[in-house]
Amino acid sequence: MVHFIGAGCGAADLITVRGARLLGEADVIIYAGSLVNPALLEYAKPGCEIHDSAKMTLEDVVAVIEEAEAAGRTTARLHTGDPSLYGAIREQFEALDARGISYDVCPGVSAFSGAAAALKCEYTLPEVCQTLIVTRAAGRTPVPERERLRDLAGHRAAMALYLSAGLSRQVQEELLAGGYPEDTPAAVVYRATWPEEKALRCTVGTLAQTMEANGIDRTALIVVGDCLGECPARSKLYDPDFSTGYREARP
Repeated sequence: MVHFIGAGCGAADLITVRGARLLGEADVIIYAGSLVNPALLEYAKPGCEIHDSAKMTLEDVVAVIEEAEAAGRTTARLHTGDPSLYGAIREQFEALDARGISYDVCPGVSAFSGAAAALKCEYTLPEVCQTLIVTRAAGRTPVPERERLRDLAGHRAAMALYLSAGLSRQVQEELLAGGYPEDTPAAVVYRATWPEEKALRCTVGTLAQTMEANGIDRTALIVVGDCLGECPARSKLYDPDFSTGYREARP
């Protein structure tokens, strides 16, 4: 059996209770060493076989899993954040399906949640923003033409950009070309929830300058949108003048 586990976005205690249990029960752990906090390996039981997938190919990963399966051992495949976002898990699923190997998925806390916590922000503010776009800039790995950053920017929604810290100038140009005004609030969160976390607020017009001045070009999430600014309205959910299924509006 293979358990795909979301490690969370950094802090070792942000893994889910289920994820920690599965990690502690595993005979073999394959973890994304370039991104996963190594402190999470402290959950491993004595004698657990550990592999760093940063140094492996898909074929290498599958070979380790096959060997574990042949020996009747359980494998934990530990991915950063939530494995459904930029986790490259689909190709692993297909490889395991082709071999008749069973697996399941344990979700995790993604970086956009960790970044919001660091910034003490809410992405969905009443009358300001009700949409969060999770995407990335096109770099060595392309994005579909219909998902060009400048086209998505046209919505002026809140945006969380993964895997784009090394492209700050390009990101800034695309956001401005797509329609975000230069004074649109923005932020960059380096290693969200890690001990060395750094959260910097800026604007779309000063994004690249801010990142370059602080030497941030990797392992950071870029957040853009008016959700980082003021909120002129309160939520209807707790408005005394608004009826819900649990209470009537107060006279």
